[in-house]
Amino acid sequence: MIQGTGLNRAMLADFLRTRRAQLQPEDVGLPRARRRRSDGLRREEVAELAGVSADYYSRIEQQRGPRPSEPILSSLAEGLRLSEDERKHLFRLAGYPNPPRHLNDRAAQHLLRVMQQLDNTPAQICSHLGETLQQNDLSVAVFGDHSRFDGIERYWACRWFLTPAERELYAPDDHDRISRAIVAEVLATHATSDPQAAVLVETLLGRSPEFAEVWAEHPVFEQDWPRLHLNHPEAGWLELNSDYVVDSDRSQFLAIFTADPGSPDEQKLRELADTFVW
Repeated sequence: MIQGTGLNRAMLADFLRTRRAQLQPEDVGLPRARRRRSDGLRREEVAELAGVSADYYSRIEQQRGPRPSEPILSSLAEGLRLSEDERKHLFRLAGYPNPPRHLNDRAAQHLLRVMQQLDNTPAQICSHLGETLQQNDLSVAVFGDHSRFDGIERYWACRWFLTPAERELYAPDDHDRISRAIVAEVLATHATSDPQAAVLVETLLGRSPEFAEVWAEHPVFEQDWPRLHLNHPEAGWLELNSDYVVDSDRSQFLAIFTADPGSPDEQKLRELADTFVW
């Protein structure tokens, strides 16, 4: 243990060794050599996945060298396919009690499992900034396929404030409430000094007077999102409730959209599910 840093070299090295031993080359997209004496990944393969030199990674496992930085630890966690809990443990062993928020473009598996049980309900998994990571089929039928967007358009806030066609699905009377709700969510994330939020806010402040006006009011995030009134091109008017399952680290959430039981809206969702070509 190095005093003052909290780095536990022995446990860090052992933890990395055990995790690379649990992976095979094909698990991480690497070719398997014909002559391979041991199971698990080799040190040089982990180094390649993490974007560091083989010598640097070897020194970590040999309990030598400087303490790995947070970006290097993030790269190692990604390369070794660590779970969120394993990633937090890795950072703690390296002396970082509060690891940076883990943000990526892959939907959390536990949220994905829940969404996969909702065949007759529109549902989608989004990042903390409103980037759609995964949709089920009925969500695509109702809201459109969000996977077609690239770059900054992947964020709903950018589409809402910069692309007029994005609002055509939503009742005009709801536009102001939705704008405030979106800005409140972005503001809540920006307050945590999130770098992605900073880029998003800078872009919108420079390109959307409406966003800048609402942003200046500092709207506070509300737990209850507005009830959605949608003018669907096939189903006509739909009134849906929106509920959210938030990940433990608040980096992702599962959005579930339901109609009132026995309502015409519920029947319209059933018809969409039956007639939409998957």
